[in-house]
Amino acid sequence: MRILGRDDVRAALAGLDSTVLDSVRTAYVLHSQGQSDLPFSTFLRPLGRPDSRIIALPAYLGGPAPVMGLKWISSFPENVNRGMQRASSLCILNDLESGYPVALMEGSQISAVRTAASAALAGGLLSAGRPVRTVGLIGCGTINHRVMSCLAQVHPDIETVLLQDAFPERAKVFAAELAAEYPGIAFRAVDVATALGAETVSIATTDSSYWLDLADYPDRPHGQVILHLSLRDLSPSSVLAAHNVVDDTQHAVREQTSLHRAEQQVGHREFVHAEIGALLDGRTGPATLARTVVFSPFGLGVLDLAVAEAVLNAAVAAGLGTEVEGFDPGSHKVTSTLTGSAA
Repeated sequence: MRILGRDDVRAALAGLDSTVLDSVRTAYVLHSQGQSDLPFSTFLRPLGRPDSRIIALPAYLGGPAPVMGLKWISSFPENVNRGMQRASSLCILNDLESGYPVALMEGSQISAVRTAASAALAGGLLSAGRPVRTVGLIGCGTINHRVMSCLAQVHPDIETVLLQDAFPERAKVFAAELAAEYPGIAFRAVDVATALGAETVSIATTDSSYWLDLADYPDRPHGQVILHLSLRDLSPSSVLAAHNVVDDTQHAVREQTSLHRAEQQVGHREFVHAEIGALLDGRTGPATLARTVVFSPFGLGVLDLAVAEAVLNAAVAAGLGTEVEGFDPGSHKVTSTLTGSAA
């Protein structure tokens, strides 16, 4: 089994942006076409700490290069206040013939880039060909850092990025950091109302209180695209008033997401208008430009595995990682003796 640590994964991801976007796009389409097996994610929470959780996402993705395995990811929001990353993750890939594990890799970077890639794909698709010059980033952490990188690829006309965080100083630091990376774009730390004035807005926070009611900000652009990545920021009424696109309805409308709260309020799921895979392969038409479009991706395990496979291939080609013996169960005395015999 090949083990890829944090530095191995980072090195393998370098220069892999277009491959990641293609992997995520392909995974969405294959899943939409029924070429996947995706059980519901399992949530594990420590007693007395409802905001902290570890999630298991098993998945199989078919197509010309099938892959199967598990994403195991923790989200402990209080880590941010300790100067630590909120999320940590592992990805396990299994051999499709034997089921034996073939790779174990640090997965938080994979999770972040696939989240950003899915957001950027949706942002490009749902903007319906219009040039996007202003972007709002609500939440100044790792996810929106990656989102910025991917949005810059799909929206080359970006001129201004408006940054908001519950801790304004973080937004200022983030603005300076991004300005050094993207010298042709203006970055400004702003309040929520100003950030929501952008044409495309990515929301990635650690808040789970459904705090944001879009009706409180009526001057937002027509046809605005909101990438609702943290899933529990928008109020149910905001969801019900929007044109909603998800990655998978069965997955996204559960576990007390904003969409789940909206379903509990109205008793149906008719407010979900499209799934991203059907939009990507043309089976569903684009959204009307007159309404706010909200993309709420639950985060499908098939995306992580597709990106993990691309990372593994790049790592093997570059000689990254360590091959370690002893992670298979060993031979079976009876069956190994009989293998190849006529018995």
